[in-house]
Amino acid sequence: MNSTPKSKPSLFLFFCLFLLPCLSFSTNNNASNSNTTNFTIPHQFKEAPEFYNSPTCPTITTDIDENHNNDKYICSEETIHVAMTLDITYIRGSMAAILSVLQHSSCPENIFFHFICSSNNSLLSNTISKSFPYLKFQVYNFDNSIVSGLISTSIRSALDCPLNYARSYLANLIPLCVQRVVYLDSDLILVDDIAKLAGTELGQNENTVLAAPQYCNANFTSYFTPTFWSNPSLSLTFVNREACYFNTGVMVIDLVRWRLGDYTTKIEEWMELQKRMRIYELGSLPPFLLVFAGNIVSVDHRWNQHGLGGDNFRGLCRDLHPGPVSLLHWSGKGKPWVRLDANRPCPLDALWAPYDLLQTPFSFDS
Repeated sequence: MNSTPKSKPSLFLFFCLFLLPCLSFSTNNNASNSNTTNFTIPHQFKEAPEFYNSPTCPTITTDIDENHNNDKYICSEETIHVAMTLDITYIRGSMAAILSVLQHSSCPENIFFHFICSSNNSLLSNTISKSFPYLKFQVYNFDNSIVSGLISTSIRSALDCPLNYARSYLANLIPLCVQRVVYLDSDLILVDDIAKLAGTELGQNENTVLAAPQYCNANFTSYFTPTFWSNPSLSLTFVNREACYFNTGVMVIDLVRWRLGDYTTKIEEWMELQKRMRIYELGSLPPFLLVFAGNIVSVDHRWNQHGLGGDNFRGLCRDLHPGPVSLLHWSGKGKPWVRLDANRPCPLDALWAPYDLLQTPFSFDS
């Protein structure tokens, strides 16, 4: 299924960069002309192995050019589309996530990645290309100004990054021919074939736009303020809906239905209300819950073993939920690469470490 890397990636010129919770230096750049003069990736990464399709995979005829923007490949019905955001702060997690997706896929050559960036697009694109020279992907610019005026402060500053809200705009960014996409956060790894997740049936109801693992035993009221629940015109939002929590870091999204229902506008309307009267405390999640909770297809919990980063204040170690595991998600404050570097890892961080492509001074290629 895979081979050893064919060539060692070129070295970057690196310096130590103090990583703020949110890095967004430019709001009007594009993939080919980014503002990268004063910034660099604070790590260098190894080249990942090349992964090959199994004999049973459908063949996609393609001629990917050097800019990775072949329309025939993107528009093929056989392609599995994955969307992720990219930034300097979380690039190390993104690299591990990409590797895990490819390594466990039976048809890795049929996967196309859509990367959303709001700054340093060329630098991030080059970093991905050097470690994954065979990866099929396209980079899209997300203009932070689209959403920055709608963001309200939350319980953790990292949650207030405009790029965290890019998932609400995927239907506007990704080509119209792409009908379905799997959205993944950067702080997770897959240990199962993503095709199983991507193939989730969404049914015939055109109002069913996305699928995700949901948790109906969670205290749903805690995601909204007393102001929300005490206002009948607001709390009635969930009447006739089995409102269950779901984590927006792993979602299967029908982009056709999203566009038809103009769900980006519906999310923005709740964010605008939040600016006038505080109805929630937690970043980009509550608007999704307000629009979709109770109207999604439930996916097995194995596809989002979330919360491994601990709570949003202390980042304490947590155990896996009971049951099988297909995806591990370090949502919460603690990230495995940070804890490993600090020599204070949680036990489950050892499951993330094999996917870390960080090039250390003491590593040697065989």
